[in-house]
Amino acid sequence: MKPIEDRLRETLGLDTGSVGANLIRGAVRQRMRSLGLKRFEDYQKLLEHSRGEWHDLVDSVVVTETWFFRDPEAIAAWARLVREKWLPAHPAARFRLLSVPCSSGEEPFSLVMALLGAGVPADRFQIEASDISLRALARARRGIYGKNSFRGKDLAFRDRYFRPSAEGFVLDRAVRNCVRFYPGNFLSADFPAGEASYDFIFCRNLLIYLDPAMRRKALEKLQRLLTPAGVLFVGPAEKPLALDHGFVMADIPLAFAFRKAGCAVHRQRLDRPASGFRRALSFQPGGRRQPQLQTGGRPLSPPPSRAAPALGTDLETARELADAGYLEEAAGICEAHLRVSRTSAQAYYLLGLVRDARGEPEALDCYRKALYLEPNHYERLLQTALLLQKNGEAGRARVFRDRAQRLRMKR
Repeated sequence: MKPIEDRLRETLGLDTGSVGANLIRGAVRQRMRSLGLKRFEDYQKLLEHSRGEWHDLVDSVVVTETWFFRDPEAIAAWARLVREKWLPAHPAARFRLLSVPCSSGEEPFSLVMALLGAGVPADRFQIEASDISLRALARARRGIYGKNSFRGKDLAFRDRYFRPSAEGFVLDRAVRNCVRFYPGNFLSADFPAGEASYDFIFCRNLLIYLDPAMRRKALEKLQRLLTPAGVLFVGPAEKPLALDHGFVMADIPLAFAFRKAGCAVHRQRLDRPASGFRRALSFQPGGRRQPQLQTGGRPLSPPPSRAAPALGTDLETARELADAGYLEEAAGICEAHLRVSRTSAQAYYLLGLVRDARGEPEALDCYRKALYLEPNHYERLLQTALLLQKNGEAGRARVFRDRAQRLRMKR
């Protein structure tokens, strides 16, 4: 099995510890059974000469778990960024976006629906989407989806952009025509074809499956593909990876968004919708810049100490402060929240993210407590694995990756 694992790692950058060696073995055995092969040596020889069989094996191994409007806060924040900042600054231009890996199309199609719903004309954007899985791309181009692609309570978009059929829900052609799909291995030297740069890149939940060398290569390529003022969106568990490889937070709340270090774009956050919070900046004596929050027109300064009651139980405010880089204030709010509610898995997880970003060893204890309260949380398992791997505890990291993998396979 090792030659196949080595080829997967060399070609896809796949960290077998992250996806689980059992998954790879199971995929190989399944392919052998479908082909009527008994000996592993025969299958290995077939792989060496059959490109079609290699693609079939890759389709069986790569992670294609996705659904429409996954992480809706990130998509909503991005749509506001486009409408309120990018379009006014480029009144005659069309922006380019890359979704990679795009799996079966739910992510890029969600982005299109978010733009159209925000009143952005289709001629103001160009969305490209790529994946190594030919099977997933075929499904994306077909545009017919089952119930598993629709999760959560807010499914108004399905009524607006889909029609039911005997095969599933058929996506409106106007939405499908806004995305160009093409096959490709993001880590290959010839990806993408030609000279390309993008104003936005969604590369979510790829980095966590790569080995360290390929992860570094992927992040370097993302740096090259972004325009000077471009924005990269990653998965929640990948935030520390981006920070460790030359990206800086883009100050877009709830979006896990990053810019290149040294980007000249004014670091001004978007206003949240009326029901949320807005941050203004002021300078305090001594020149230290402090955030101020507003709610209902009444300004609130961040807590002067970790026990301040004004914002002590507001985790959404803590998340906004953390996204803006005000980690000490965010940690204080989380700790105050936990003094009120000792069983808040969300508060422990957010506090863990904050402490992780500050390089504090207590982050691991926060992740453990969050998992104790909610054992089957996929992203928290991955975040714990990443921190353990970073600390040099590869064996323990593998345990948490395996738990996350088993959870994913049950979905």
